[in-house]
Amino acid sequence: MTVILLMILIIPGQAHAADGNWRKVVAQIDDTLQQALETYSKGDVAEAKNQVNNAYYGPYESGQMEKAVKFNISSKRNAIIEEEFRLIRKSMTAGASKAEVNQRMSKLVDMLQEDAATLSKSDSTPWGIFLSSLGIILREGIEAILVIAAIIAYLIKSGNEDKVKIIYQSTLVALGASVLTAIGIKYLFNISGASQENLEGITMLLAVAVLFSMSFWLIGKADAKRWKNYIEGKIQTSITTGNTLTLWLAAFLAVYREGAETVLFYQALVNGQDKSGISMIGLGIVVGALALVVVFLIIRYGSLRIPLKPFFIGTSILMYYLAFVFSGEAIMELQAGYMVSATTVSGFPIISFFGIYPTVESLTAQGLLLLATVIGLIWYKASSRKGKVKPEGNRLPG
Repeated sequence: MTVILLMILIIPGQAHAADGNWRKVVAQIDDTLQQALETYSKGDVAEAKNQVNNAYYGPYESGQMEKAVKFNISSKRNAIIEEEFRLIRKSMTAGASKAEVNQRMSKLVDMLQEDAATLSKSDSTPWGIFLSSLGIILREGIEAILVIAAIIAYLIKSGNEDKVKIIYQSTLVALGASVLTAIGIKYLFNISGASQENLEGITMLLAVAVLFSMSFWLIGKADAKRWKNYIEGKIQTSITTGNTLTLWLAAFLAVYREGAETVLFYQALVNGQDKSGISMIGLGIVVGALALVVVFLIIRYGSLRIPLKPFFIGTSILMYYLAFVFSGEAIMELQAGYMVSATTVSGFPIISFFGIYPTVESLTAQGLLLLATVIGLIWYKASSRKGKVKPEGNRLPG
């Protein structure tokens, strides 16, 4: 964590100005949108939409307001803001009048000004800065810890404690990779805008595939007879590095995704802070890191006391939940990067806790995941009833 903090502090700040005034970011967005409106009124729809994109990828995203809104207000609010940007572009494509487009722009700017006021309050006191810093590391870290601790507990319960070091190794590699990725995005490779959104979306989709695979593998071992067959198979052959690849990937992707996002969140928080503010951020990181160690130890050792079947079922549900959330968020990221189209479902609620967003594409992805789950559970039940599930030895997914 100390390394991450040092890397954060040496990454140059950007866009939203040294005094941390979020209203200046909103003013930049408004100016860019007004330029887009003028371009649109002249009949150049393509360039006008490009300028709307510049308002989003420039002041809003690169100016760190997107991440500040997502963390300090809510992911739901950020999704609403992104949808408003999309609706402006959509109205231009549909040939709406200048007045209609201007009305949409005014609505967006009003919302951003409300958010700027909220963000300024949260940045205004040392205590507020400390709580923001603490909240970032706890929120991002706990999600990764849940996955890592569950995998480690599985290895110990299955008599493969010697393989735990593989998970720790993947965690360290992921921490290093996440910091390097964040630096690359911000400083070295100039990855921004749509490319950054697509990178985040693809990483999430990989995590979905791994977590979904792990979820079904674990639920398949919850049955006592299947677990007995598994243990008997393990006695004859040990788990190989190839067999543990999926576990390594699950731990790596969980930490990598959260780690890179954490660095970028802190970059947004550090911008414009004086020495006192940075000290409070550092204190928040230290306290949060200690809290995460305690959380990890509780989950790590507490899970070993849970009976086998409830443990496997609970772990499977956790991993499936994360896969479900990531699938919705991944599509939203890819839509922001224009890799996937966005068809809004009017009136559909945003439920960020479950990664549910009102677009046909994201809902379809999650629907397919649900369908695959139902089919898989029916297959497991039918196979178990007919006695056709053969012992799998020590075979892990992947």
